Amino acid sequence: MAVGATADKNTAMNPYLLARSLLFRMDAERSHELTIGLLSRYPASASLLAGRLVEDPVRLMGLDFRNRIGLAAGLDKNGECIEAFDRMGFGFIEVGTVTPRPQPGNPRPRMFRLPAEQALINRLGFNNQGVDALVARASRARRRAVLGINIGKNADTPLDLAEYDYLACLHKVYPVADYIVVNISSPNTVGLRQLQEAERFEQLLMKLGEARETLAQRHGKRRPLLIKIAPDMEDAQLLDIANAVRRHGIDGLIATNTTVSRSGVEREPQAQEKGGLSGRPLRERANQVMQQLRAAVGADFPLIGVGGIGCAEDAVERCGAGADLLQIYSGLIYVGPALVAECAKAVANSR
Repeated sequence: MAVGATADKNTAMNPYLLARSLLFRMDAERSHELTIGLLSRYPASASLLAGRLVEDPVRLMGLDFRNRIGLAAGLDKNGECIEAFDRMGFGFIEVGTVTPRPQPGNPRPRMFRLPAEQALINRLGFNNQGVDALVARASRARRRAVLGINIGKNADTPLDLAEYDYLACLHKVYPVADYIVVNISSPNTVGLRQLQEAERFEQLLMKLGEARETLAQRHGKRRPLLIKIAPDMEDAQLLDIANAVRRHGIDGLIATNTTVSRSGVEREPQAQEKGGLSGRPLRERANQVMQQLRAAVGADFPLIGVGGIGCAEDAVERCGAGADLLQIYSGLIYVGPALVAECAKAVANSR
C-alpha cells in the first residue's frame, strides 16, 4: 500500500506518515508487497491507523453499504487483506483483478511514484495468484464490508477468446462475491481495451448476462454485475457504453480506470514510463466522465467514482458529479487510512 509521497508537516501527528517515510526509501512495488504482507499477518493493526468508523448506511444494487467509501481494485489483488481493510472502515472492498490462471504480470520495475503530483504509474499487468486462491481467501474472510471481486483475462488468452476467461472467473467468484466487476479497461494487458469497442462489448455483455442468469438460478441469488471503464474514450463511445449496459441489464459502471494520458505531469521524472497513471492528475478527467455518464444513464443507475480522490473535498465533488459510491487507491497511499473516515464523513455531511 505505501508507495510514496513527499514529506508532510503533519508527519509527527500521523503514525501512517511515519511508517510511510520509511517505506519511501524502498522500490515502490517492494514497499507495497511489504505492507500487504504486514496487513495480511496483522489485520488488527489497521484499526490503529484508521480514524473512527463512519456509519452512513446506503442501500444500492440490493446491497447494504455501511458508508459510501470503498477500496479500489488493484491494491489487494489476491484478497490477502480483506479483514484489515474491513477494519479500516471501508464500506466496501474490491479485490482483484483476478484471472483464471495465475500469472506473473509484466517485467519489473513496473510501479513508479510521482510524489509531487500525488500520483502513481503502474504497468503491473494483472499479476495475481489465480482465481482459485482468491476465492479460497474470500470464503474465509471475516468482514462487515461489502465485497466486490474484479475479474479479467489472462495475458496469453487471445482477444477473440477473452469471453471464456471472464466466464470462467464469473462462475468461480459468484458464490463468494457480493458484486462482480468486469475489467476491460486496464491499459497494461495488450489489446484489453479493444473489448470496449462496440461489437466486442455487446458480445461480451450478452454472454455475461446469460451466464449470470444461470448462476442466479443455481445459487438462489442474483449478484450485481458491473463494468469498469477507461477515462481515455471519446464522448460518443462513453454514450455507446452507457446505452449498452442499460440494454443488457448490467447493474452499474465504475469510472474510471487509470489513464494513458500524461497531461499535466509531462515534466515529472517518471512520467514517460509506460502504464496507467492514477492519483491527483486523473481527478479532473474522472469528474468529467462521471458527469457525462450520469447525464447518459439517468438518475437511477448506480455509478461508482474512482480516480484522483485524495481528500474530503474531492469525495464531495465526485458525488456532486453523479457518483453514488466512491473508491480510493492512490489517495490511500499518499494520505493513509485516515482518508477513509475523512471522505465518508464529508460525503455523509454533504447530503
